[in-house]
Amino acid sequence: MLRSLIRTRSSSSVVTMSSITQRGNERLLSDTAASHSTNKILVLGGNGYVGSHICKEALRQGFSVSSLSRSGRSSVHDTWVDDVTWHQGDLLSPDSLKPALEGMTSVISCVGGFGSNSHMVKINGTANINAVKAAAEQGVKRFVYISAADFGVINNLIRGYFEGKRATEAEILDKFGNRGTVLRPGFIHGTRQVGSIKLPLSLIGAPLEMVLKLFPKQVTKLPLIGPLLIPPVNVKSVAGTAVKAAVDPNFSSGVVDVYQILQHGH
Repeated sequence: MLRSLIRTRSSSSVVTMSSITQRGNERLLSDTAASHSTNKILVLGGNGYVGSHICKEALRQGFSVSSLSRSGRSSVHDTWVDDVTWHQGDLLSPDSLKPALEGMTSVISCVGGFGSNSHMVKINGTANINAVKAAAEQGVKRFVYISAADFGVINNLIRGYFEGKRATEAEILDKFGNRGTVLRPGFIHGTRQVGSIKLPLSLIGAPLEMVLKLFPKQVTKLPLIGPLLIPPVNVKSVAGTAVKAAVDPNFSSGVVDVYQILQHGH
């Protein structure tokens, strides 16, 4: 009878522990779902190459996603497009950004472009700086910016591009402090869709990434050739890192280089 009583009590304690574990798991899932429902991400330039991958990654993780760009809704015929709230606006006209910022907890900007030096300063700098200021005024918690790695003497060939990028970086760190993150990838490879054509950039980028990331980081500091040894990075790694930076309060703020993107993106 004593043995039977011991077995009964042991069985009861196991059931109790199992119930506690189950309730703990349910609470964890509930907290995670609540966190995802409260995080609302606005992707600036969400219909572009990097922006579209960021939208897809944020949706995959269960976050609410909106996008603003000059053309509005993405022209891509894919299921994820219907799950994004699309806004049409121009960052050079800051008032057009305000409706899209309502209720957003994080902003990820992929806005950038090439052209004359003055045009590049305006698109990479002025437009993004307007977005940073508007987001700060609206009380957005975190701001993530897709910038670019430093390519040494190559920077001088597209001076306006890097002037604009660095001006935006400074504005983010000033307005958001430890709630702002700047990603500096080099060549971003992956599948880039241009109209109905899909360009497999990874045919070149993936092998280069595999080889160049084996070299120590210090080689990128070598005069002239160093910047050419910066490893390419997959667009999915950039997207994953950007989303993590946008929603994780423990994510490191400031400048995140290619090697850190490779680490966070896997």
